[in-house]
Amino acid sequence: MNNSIVNHSELYRMPWTLPDNAISWLEPTSLCNLACDGCYRKNEKNSHKSLEEVKHELDIFQQFRKTDCISIAGGDPLLYPEIINLVAEIKSRGLKPIINTNGFALTKELLLELKMAGVFGFTFHVDSKQGRAGEWKNKNEIELNDLRYEYARLLADVGNISCSFNSTVYEDTLDYVPELINWAHKNIDIVQTMVFIAFRHIVPQMPFNWYAYDKQVDWQNVMYHSNDERNVDIKSTDILKKVKDKFPEFTPSAYLNGTDKSDSYKWMFTERVGNKEKIFGYVGSKFMELIMSSYHLFNDSYLSYASPKTTRMGRSSMLLLWPFDKKLKTATGKYIKYFAGNPIRIFKKAHLQTILFIQPVDFMEDGSQVMCDGCPDITVHNDKLVWSCRLEEPKQFGTFLRSVPKN
Repeated sequence: MNNSIVNHSELYRMPWTLPDNAISWLEPTSLCNLACDGCYRKNEKNSHKSLEEVKHELDIFQQFRKTDCISIAGGDPLLYPEIINLVAEIKSRGLKPIINTNGFALTKELLLELKMAGVFGFTFHVDSKQGRAGEWKNKNEIELNDLRYEYARLLADVGNISCSFNSTVYEDTLDYVPELINWAHKNIDIVQTMVFIAFRHIVPQMPFNWYAYDKQVDWQNVMYHSNDERNVDIKSTDILKKVKDKFPEFTPSAYLNGTDKSDSYKWMFTERVGNKEKIFGYVGSKFMELIMSSYHLFNDSYLSYASPKTTRMGRSSMLLLWPFDKKLKTATGKYIKYFAGNPIRIFKKAHLQTILFIQPVDFMEDGSQVMCDGCPDITVHNDKLVWSCRLEEPKQFGTFLRSVPKN
């Protein structure tokens, strides 16, 4: 599919770069309690880093990279024995600790401890290809909304903890995305962000040989490979089209391009404002530019996750910022009509909610690999900043792999 569904010149290009970004990615462990299809990390039992090792990686981030939050990932970080102390350490450095987890090990007691330590938010990975057991076994994406609600409700009841969800999008789950976005609307008061990540793997139909330095490697030795032919070129625009087929008014406002393609949409952001009854509209590029620029002005970093307290400011955002953004002006007009139709609606809060589509590495015909230009999910390996989604390559082969077209 081509990119005619969206025009990058009408969107705000997020200003994130390698040294000045909104997010950094920290992995204290590679141990996990699920086995997700498409996972790009090797599940290792004896992989817990010492707290001193992790603090050193935080030092590397702060030496080379401005950042707003630290995404604590893995593996599943809730299995890391020092997770409470790690969250407290990140908080003490003036950064937002965000836990990326499948949620399987989360209890209310642990959540309360994490809140005391300073956790800012959670991103729960929930989708139908994680091998979950018990009552969630073989549930489809829609049926898993009950589990998503459990996690969102738990965070909301404890209070003021940002709640996000991500799902990997496969060829056979793409059709579910619009309904998941609709579910997020119905829970806009307790869900701040929904993220959809296109599936990527090395698969047999790829016309490349793979090299580490000058040595060819067997593609089946790469951790993230599939022996079966699968669709591994789903684009963010494919996801967008599927959503717009059901919700034509759905409108992105910002993006990150690829390293080799200025008009690609590696991260595509949509910000909407509404309540559980109605979406009033979508913000435009100027709103995103204003928020990013002003946040950087006062905090010396770009905004990543927003707190529930902030996202509840949908009404004030419309009434104060509509002069700067045409799309927000339209949303404000719809809100005024909604309120005028029944003044008691003044007591219903309007919320901001982010929907994000991520398009990982793309392979060009000449073998070049298009990564995210200004990637937020940068991690530390051997005291260097590297792409987290391809970390297994330098760990296994000492370098990132090159893809070279077959003769």
